[in-house]
Amino acid sequence: MTDDSIFSVFAVAQDQFDRAANLLGLERAARELLRFPAHEHSFALPVKMDDGQAQVFRGFRVQHNDVRGPSSGGVRFHPLETIDTIRALAMWMTWKTALVDVPLGGSMGGVVCDPHGLSPGEQERLCRAWIRRTARILGPLRDVPSRDIMSSAQHMTWMLDEFEALRAEHFPGAITGKTPGAGGSLGRPEATGYGLVYTLREALKALSLAPDRTTASVQGFGNVGRHAIELYGKIGGTVTCVAAWDHRDGVARSFRRATGVDLEELRGIGDLLGGIDAQRARDLGYEVLPGAEWLEQEVDILIPAAVENQITAEAVDRIPASVRVIAEGANGPTAPDAERRLVDRGVFIIPDILGNAGGVICSYFEQVQSNMNYYWRLDEILSKLDRQLTSAYYDVSDLSRSKNLSMRESALVIAVDRVARMCRERGWI
Repeated sequence: MTDDSIFSVFAVAQDQFDRAANLLGLERAARELLRFPAHEHSFALPVKMDDGQAQVFRGFRVQHNDVRGPSSGGVRFHPLETIDTIRALAMWMTWKTALVDVPLGGSMGGVVCDPHGLSPGEQERLCRAWIRRTARILGPLRDVPSRDIMSSAQHMTWMLDEFEALRAEHFPGAITGKTPGAGGSLGRPEATGYGLVYTLREALKALSLAPDRTTASVQGFGNVGRHAIELYGKIGGTVTCVAAWDHRDGVARSFRRATGVDLEELRGIGDLLGGIDAQRARDLGYEVLPGAEWLEQEVDILIPAAVENQITAEAVDRIPASVRVIAEGANGPTAPDAERRLVDRGVFIIPDILGNAGGVICSYFEQVQSNMNYYWRLDEILSKLDRQLTSAYYDVSDLSRSKNLSMRESALVIAVDRVARMCRERGWI
């Protein structure tokens, strides 16, 4: 296999930027500045394991652009993590923060590991090791990490504790996605999944689809997927299929019930990292199907809420004609060639930098609350989140209609323009 045949999520992110830059007529200096990250860090993380032996993990932190404010972005744990993916996620975070108009930039971090195979003590030592390698480039006025795939509020709290120990003072705004007792914001667990459904609600209005007459299939049963299922159910929708890892063997499965899945039931047989026990699901009456079959369900809405590059051109032919909406809860789940075919079919796609921006909005809320040492009620946070995302949705939707652009093109044009304008105003270009 040649390098050219290997899928690159960063190449996808760059291609998206190039299209937006062309639509904007962006000058060469802006293109050269924004097409690549400003800073990249790759490092070894030696961690003492429970058996007394040291194991070395690979860690990353990439800072794409901070012209609009301190960088912000998650820390994900994944056995297939790469610097290529981290670069793309950092770039997308720059566009995401600009699109929803919060004064932050874009960054992302990660560790190549599977936390399912690590004890709590090993996970804690890994979190602390990551902070020791990155502390000099982090801080509430520099770069603020948060939770992401397979990282939890507990992981973020360990990271904060290590950061504060190194600084010998309190910095609650230095890390977001923490537990509430450590200065974490209420609403942070719900924010990304709920935010996705806020945008979905507006899309259904535009398509004249009543939520209580729609069905959905969801890929991913982590934090985003669970809360998207929860709020989609509250507005009347029915989820008939959920794809997740079988946490006994690590194989992806689709869990289907034609009358609708029971969220609390699945939570009861799941784990905190997004796995579901397939045997117990069978005992409860679920059909357990191959992992890719979540795409083939006769539903109105597909919600990819796991990882990138899940809806490929080859997969498009397996998607039923009943699907009217794809709401991207994951980052980069739809390949560009697949998107073109889906849009031609009339499928309405809510792009990731809009649909899953609830997480970074609530991370910003958490920074604000931590820095002023005053915390809002849950209803206040969710109300603010709804208003900000709904406003961003109509910014994108209005431009899409007026300029005959796709929703993704519209979102990127708005975001890239805001970042480029600030680069000019600051005299960077």
